[in-house]
Amino acid sequence: MGIAATYDRERLRRILRDQYDVVTRRQLLECGMSPGAIQHRVRPEGHWLAILPGVYIATGGRASAEQREMAAMLYAGSGAVMTGAFAARRHGLTASGPDYIDVLIPVRRRRQSVRFVRLIHTARMPEKVIRSGLIRVAAPARAVADAVRGYRSIDDARSLICGAIQRRKCSLADLAEELRAGPKHGSALLLRGLNDAAKGIWSAAEGQLMDLVRRSDLPEPEYNVALYAEDGALLGIVDAWWAQAGVAAEVDSREFHFSSDDWRATMERHNRLTKHGVQLLHFPPVQITSDGVAVLSDLRDAIAAGRMTPPPPVHAVPQESQRVDYAIDTL
Repeated sequence: MGIAATYDRERLRRILRDQYDVVTRRQLLECGMSPGAIQHRVRPEGHWLAILPGVYIATGGRASAEQREMAAMLYAGSGAVMTGAFAARRHGLTASGPDYIDVLIPVRRRRQSVRFVRLIHTARMPEKVIRSGLIRVAAPARAVADAVRGYRSIDDARSLICGAIQRRKCSLADLAEELRAGPKHGSALLLRGLNDAAKGIWSAAEGQLMDLVRRSDLPEPEYNVALYAEDGALLGIVDAWWAQAGVAAEVDSREFHFSSDDWRATMERHNRLTKHGVQLLHFPPVQITSDGVAVLSDLRDAIAAGRMTPPPPVHAVPQESQRVDYAIDTL
């Protein structure tokens, strides 16, 4: 059976151009293509691929990321908004998993999740939506909050939250508002990640150091503080600071702290701090997770030694300009 010659080829061409070669059965029928012609194209030996119920890829073969996203939006229906990890990536953020695409739809819409699409029925459809072609994407704060609600790892949560704040995609206050307004179920990691960010944790690796210290007998340090000399000169910002002992700790993660190009600047900062009496200890992230006992031993010895001498002549200023007051007892 051949394809009917009476359908609107120009209209279909425009649809395929705008939708990454993805089209719905309804759109094909509106173009005048017969049900038989549609079936002919998506048969096992045909040139089209049925990627979702009633949604087809006109190029066949393996679907691209954009085609999967477009298919998810078309399947979800008018007004749908992509959120979660895929939306966070659309905003230029690094978000781990999942493989499914989260899409927000009105609570009363009768449509269920299928294959790689997870439909989230909500009475709180986003007021602010960013358009990427025909794909509607939730604003960064909503996308990040929804992604974190689907995580099972605090490291993944911290990484996405810190990345969004550091890259100024949204503020801590924006995420706190999402915590308040969104569902309480599944928000434990979001709450924990925001608490950590409010304390000055800027990366998942720094969060691992904080967890390690909290489980130990070491005193609680300040996190992410700027150290200044007596004349007001900035010596550097350290990840953890034990003021009474003059001990600072750094998690040397390339992702958040340096690249090979500024290694020299990192060493100069180290020398400035030690010159002013600061004991600066460096730990790679892998050591914190694989040999925490040695990390704690090094810190314990440095703190004990530091307490035997007067504190160094430096002034510490916490870098917590984005701290917000949000309800932590609502979950």
